[in-house]
Amino acid sequence: MLNQIKETDLFSEYYLQWIRIYKEGAIRKVTLNKYFMTHTWIKRLMPDIRLCDITRIIYQQLINDYALTHEKQTTMDFHHQLKGAILDAVDEGLIVSEPTTKVIIKGNTPREKKIKYLNQFELHTLLVNLDLKQEIDWDWFILLVAKTGMRFSEALALTPKDFDFAHQSLSISKTWDYKDNSGFLPTKNRSSVRKIQIDWQTVIQFSELVRNLPEDEPIFVTKEIVYNSTVNDILARHCKALNIPTITIHGLRHTHASLLLFAGVSIASVARRLGHSSMTTTQKTYLHIIQELENQDVDLVMRSLSNLS
Repeated sequence: MLNQIKETDLFSEYYLQWIRIYKEGAIRKVTLNKYFMTHTWIKRLMPDIRLCDITRIIYQQLINDYALTHEKQTTMDFHHQLKGAILDAVDEGLIVSEPTTKVIIKGNTPREKKIKYLNQFELHTLLVNLDLKQEIDWDWFILLVAKTGMRFSEALALTPKDFDFAHQSLSISKTWDYKDNSGFLPTKNRSSVRKIQIDWQTVIQFSELVRNLPEDEPIFVTKEIVYNSTVNDILARHCKALNIPTITIHGLRHTHASLLLFAGVSIASVARRLGHSSMTTTQKTYLHIIQELENQDVDLVMRSLSNLS
């Protein structure tokens, strides 16, 4: 039920009502959950602060307190999730002046995140040792993710209709809600809607596998709930048995991208294949590989120049 908000009401109560009015039904559930988490932090850090109490100093203190236990980018996201509600409260006269102006975003230094991926020999070792049966199972899932670089939820959402065998392509237009088991969901962003080219061997294999399956039903999802950990455990057992680095399904996505970059595929093409919203995302994610390739380029340039003399 909609409550009439007054300037003397708690900011946490206003923010919760703002989420329910403006965000529920308008954004993906995973994003909505982030707003609810922000509400939880408001209750923890500012339990008694009223709307009329919020000034620039109070708001900066909130950001500072949150930043004590979060990285700078996470703090920036927290700020953005608050700012929309606060601006609306200013417009409604519940807060006297805009308190987010000139806010200083702080935060802990990000931990160095080393991406786990397999090299070409290790990936080949994994794929040739998969137990590929006559029917769809998780080993087929592992193979397809390795060859396409799809996200876990994208691969779960695949239906026979998504395969265009004549043109050797796979259409990515949806994801599967494996967390709440509610069915199909939109892709992560607009750029995630894409077509991925697949090799002839994969075409032949999957054309047989999906031949008699319902066109609009996911090929990897049964009546049982799918857990990310289940598939990761299967992949981990394969890796340990083959004495190669243990990676996750998401690590297969990194492996796919890494091998393409090392093969000389442009960053723009890799970004499109992965469904990244921009090349900047790809560059940030695979910075260490790009730097390694640049070092190789320097060696090549030097060798080319030395041959001129």
